[in-house]
Amino acid sequence: MTLHTQSPTVSLVHLGCARNLIDSELILGRLAEEGLVVSGDPDGADAVVLNTCSFIGPARAESHSVLQDLLDRKRSGDLQRVIVAGCLVQRSRRTLAEQYPDVDLFAEISNYRELARSVRRLLAGETLSTSYLDSPGLRPPEREGARLLSTPGSYAYLRISHGCDHTCSFCAIPGIRGPHRSKPLDAVLDEGRELIDGGVSELVLVAEDSTAWGRDLGMELPDLVEGLADLNGSHRVRIMYAYPNRFPWRLTELLRDHPRVIPYLDIPIQHAATPILRAMNRAGNGDQVRRILSRLCEEVPDLTLRTTVLLGFPGETESDVEELEHLVREFRLARMGAFSYSVEEGTSAAGLDPQTHPLLSQETVEERITRVLSLRDTHLAEDQEAQVGQTLEVLVDQGPDAQGWSWGRSDQDAPEVDLTIRFMEPEASVGDRVQVKIEGVLEGLDLTGVENLS
Repeated sequence: MTLHTQSPTVSLVHLGCARNLIDSELILGRLAEEGLVVSGDPDGADAVVLNTCSFIGPARAESHSVLQDLLDRKRSGDLQRVIVAGCLVQRSRRTLAEQYPDVDLFAEISNYRELARSVRRLLAGETLSTSYLDSPGLRPPEREGARLLSTPGSYAYLRISHGCDHTCSFCAIPGIRGPHRSKPLDAVLDEGRELIDGGVSELVLVAEDSTAWGRDLGMELPDLVEGLADLNGSHRVRIMYAYPNRFPWRLTELLRDHPRVIPYLDIPIQHAATPILRAMNRAGNGDQVRRILSRLCEEVPDLTLRTTVLLGFPGETESDVEELEHLVREFRLARMGAFSYSVEEGTSAAGLDPQTHPLLSQETVEERITRVLSLRDTHLAEDQEAQVGQTLEVLVDQGPDAQGWSWGRSDQDAPEVDLTIRFMEPEASVGDRVQVKIEGVLEGLDLTGVENLS
């Protein structure tokens, strides 16, 4: 049993995407405002808040697994309180509480202030009037409260909207997060200014659908991106989760010409075969996907494209996968994630006729993912090898270790999802931008080099 001789501590375990990470940072902020001692070490904390993910089957399985581990620690006396929040609670509602009666508190997606107050009371030995905090309704599209950043300080995620209006047949997010609501321009600019003033060098814009920002306000995403890029500072702006439909094409001018807008775009296409895109209820078809990617590459010659694809949708044929492989080759996609289809309760795909859209075996799906990612890795390895001997500007995400190695990224790589650059510079500080001469490619295709002082 762990003995504590100081004030009780609370830690947070985060699961899921960057948008959920912002919720985790908001929870940490509310906990600190309640005067609680926040620890980065879940193993030594008195209470742990688990912020769950519920996007697809593997994410739910991970949430359940981590929760079970925490409850095992509680039963053994190494942990006093277990609190569960986030998407899995929101989606499962009170059935999750019935499944895990040993959890001390459940909290659906909310402003999290009451969650923090409840944690403080729990650690003070008080009995709560309820062990379940219902969501007060859709989160209003307004300025976020104070956050305790869990990112290194070189970058921070900036949420520009909530929810999604798309009806992709495989996706449960609109049912969890609600319809699209843009945060007002001034609110996002205020948040961006605060992050920049706090030393953040890269603002990473995130949303369920970034390209939808502003349509409900009579504006478009380029208005926001330009406003953020023009704020005082030496920061840069990176755009993630840009849905390809109704793309705001003035954005390419900023990606190409504005010195503070990184020529990088994350634009999840999900597939290339028209029958699968239509079954997914995605807007457009395979030809439109190609036209969008072609126009992006034509209008922004130095653009780094990142995308996401889904393999194994019911009814997907070998021909469909070959069409996707052809697109990966055509555009030499080198930064790409792939995930397998899972049946999601409440989505329209869950009700597809198995006669016309049969489920594929997991073995088949994994083989197709392997093929597509193998193509990606071929392109990525060639691109990385081509960097050897070049000098790249690198944003430092992690300062030097005992051997003098620091880690960072060029503009071609987004945090957490892309690659890194390891370089020798004992004096590097997080948030600096340094010139690094690339000397080699590591086993995982990350780059390695030394600071170029010439």
